[in-house]
Amino acid sequence: MSTKIKVADLPDFDMAEHLQTEEDVANYLTLVLADNDPAELRHALGTIARAKGMSEVAMASGLTREALYKALRRTSQPRFDTITKVCAALGVKLVAVPLQSSTR
Repeated sequence: MSTKIKVADLPDFDMAEHLQTEEDVANYLTLVLADNDPAELRHALGTIARAKGMSEVAMASGLTREALYKALRRTSQPRFDTITKVCAALGVKLVAVPLQSSTR
């Protein structure tokens, strides 16, 4: 007979623990961007920053650690230049692709 596992007994999932390579980071961001949800993008950037180290990302982006936390909290609305600075510090860039492929 199998034993039942309570949801409360399961370990918490932390995506930051699974972002080991630059490819992991790029794949994660690609999936998040496909959802077209600004709040989820901020959350994903914060998760990636935690995986790489907030202090290190803050320094590389030219932001203070406090400003980085503030820009990536769920209720914030960071400026586009802040997002691009954080992306550059994380080693990724945002790329535009056509919504539909052309068949010319």
